[in-house]
Formats: sequence, structure tokens, C-alpha cells
Amino acid sequence: MNKPLIVIFTAIALDAVGIGLIFPILPRLLESVTHTAHIAPYIGVMAALYAFMQFLFAPVLGALSDNLGRRPVLLMSLAGAAINYVIMAFAPQLWMLVLGRAIAGLTSANMSVATAYITDISPEETRARRFGLSGAMFGIGFIIGPVLGGLLGDYGLRLPFLVAAALNAGNLLLALFVLPESRIPTHAKIDLSAFNPLRPLSRAFAVKGLLPIVAAVFILSAAGEAYGICWALWGFDTFGWNGLWIGLSLGTFGVCQTLVQALLPGPAVKRLGERGALMAGLTAGGIALIVMAFARAGWIVFAIMPVFALTGIGTPALQTLATGKVSPERQGELQGVLTSVVSLASIFAPLGFSALYFAVEKPWPGAIWLSVAVIYVLAMPLVLWGVRRAGRGQIS
Repeated sequence: MNKPLIVIFTAIALDAVGIGLIFPILPRLLESVTHTAHIAPYIGVMAALYAFMQFLFAPVLGALSDNLGRRPVLLMSLAGAAINYVIMAFAPQLWMLVLGRAIAGLTSANMSVATAYITDISPEETRARRFGLSGAMFGIGFIIGPVLGGLLGDYGLRLPFLVAAALNAGNLLLALFVLPESRIPTHAKIDLSAFNPLRPLSRAFAVKGLLPIVAAVFILSAAGEAYGICWALWGFDTFGWNGLWIGLSLGTFGVCQTLVQALLPGPAVKRLGERGALMAGLTAGGIALIVMAFARAGWIVFAIMPVFALTGIGTPALQTLATGKVSPERQGELQGVLTSVVSLASIFAPLGFSALYFAVEKPWPGAIWLSVAVIYVLAMPLVLWGVRRAGRGQIS
């Protein structure tokens, strides 16, 4: 593997580490600066802000990288990530934590630039393998992040952020001295319409037959946001988990999900078909969520995780259905639409789930998982209707 790829893959892994790092320790960090135990609404606002900044700046960074070159944009993003973690490490007040999460969302938008860099330096015959490796690096980072955050957070609440800042600063120096530019900058006049994050989403309404699939993706993506918002709160409120156990539980789920997504979607679709695999994933997720809602011992959560992870076979099946109904010339357009939809779900769903958890926190924290299971059940008819409507012909 060449040096530029090592730098890019390291940046992708560190992005994922940063996302996962904060999950186990954010509740205690917010308690320390807000001086209240009811911090679910604050978590929802910070998650929504992170997603909003990512949604807003992904097309901006992508357009700037076309115009100015990939290298300067990546360097700015890595520097911004290091600055964010320093702010989070020393922030004594809530507004500074909010500022840090906003910067984190902005810098995490560099995934689009990293993907473009891989495309620039990869021959067509190696791109699929390298994109697969980038996905694997993100998965590894997301497994390491929660465990590292939980472990270090038990020694010092701000320590995980200092470690993350040091890691990103090291990667910045590595990129500064090792990473070459991957393309000749155009320095052409920038089309300001390319900065509009809603531009790809407008195609969902313009392309006939795409809207039902978009609705299904939005619902499932929104339901998935409950885990990042409520997992640490629920683990502490229900089982008294400390940061380490919260991190271990998230890391274990990450391992199970990675194995499922790496090994099972293909066989599942082959045996059950796309619709069958999608419904099987929703059913498995619903069963696991019901068990978690009523669980009173932490070992039950770890025992049900392999079943819970089977939800992961549903998303690739839905993506396969979507790509199969769009002509090859419009695949890029489709991915832009789906990315925008997932981003929008990541903005609005945290606000709803954090408010709901605040309402059920005292009487029954596990009720939050029952609400997600209900969403899955209610979504099944819409998902089936959507994929059947999409299946009536290819979008050209």
C-alpha cells in the first residue's frame, strides 16, 4: 500500500474514532457543565448540530477540493479536527462544547474529499477494493472509538479528547509531509449552486419512482439514530454501567455489525431476495429491541447483540433495490440523494429521540427501544409498498 493511501485511510479511521469516542463520556461531560442529571435534550441538540454541519459542509468541501485541490482541504479538515478535540478537552461551559461539536461536524465532512482522493489515485480496476478498505477502516475506527473513550474516560473525563487531539495532530503532520496532491486544481470559478446541500435531494421529487425508496431510507435511518443518542444514557440508568462498560457494549455491537455486513448481505439476498432480506433484518432488529426494552441484567444485552446486528442485512438490501432501479448513468445522482436523506434523518431524529427519552427516563428507560421497535413495525408496510413501487420499472 502506498503512503498517500495510508494517510487517507488513517484519516478515515480517526474520523470514525472521533464519532465513537464521545458516546460513552458525553452524558457525564454534559452533567459536569450543565449541573443537571437530565441531559438527554442536550445530547439530542449536539447530535443534531453535528449532523447539520456535516450535511451543510459536505458539498462545500467537495466543491472546494475540486477547485483548490484535495490536499489543502484535507489538511484544513485535519487541523480543524485537532482544534475541536482541544476545545472539547478544556471547555468549562456548555457553549464551548456546542462549538466543539459544530467544528467536529464540519471537519467530518471531509469523508467526501477522502473518497475523491482515493478515486483520483486509483485505477478503475482497484477502486472497488480500495473503497471496501476505506469502509473497513471506518468500521475499525468505530469499534475502537467507544472502547477507547469509555476506558480513558474512567481515568479522566477529558482525557479521551486529549488523546484524540494528539492522534489527529500526528496525522496532520504525516499528511503535511507525506501526502501529495492527487489532481491539478482547476482554480475555475466555483458554481455556488454546488454548495446547496438540498440540491441532490430535489432529485427525489424530480425522478419518477424514487420517492418511495427515499421515504423508506429516511425512516430506517431516523430509527437508527436512537442508538447513538440513548445507548449510554440507557446503559447507565438501567444497569449502572460506567464508561468502560458502555464503550465495551458499543464496541461489541460494532464487531457484530461489521461481521454481519461483511458476511451475510450477499447470502441473505441470494436466499431470500432483496425484499425478504430487508424484512428479515427489520424483524431481527424488532425482536432484539423488545428484549432490550425489558432487560434487567447487562449480560442479556451482550447475548442478544448477534440477533440485533442482523438488522444490518436490511440496509444493503434496500440499497441494492435502489441501485437496481436506476440506470447506470444516474447512479451518482442516486447516491447523492440517499446521502442527503440519511443526513436529514441524522438532523431531525436525535431531537425527537432525546425528547422521548427525557419523558420515559424515570419510569422506564427501556421504553425508548420499544418505540424504535414500533417504528420498525409501522414502517414495514411503507417499506414493502415503496420497494414494490420502485420495482415497476427502471428509472432512466
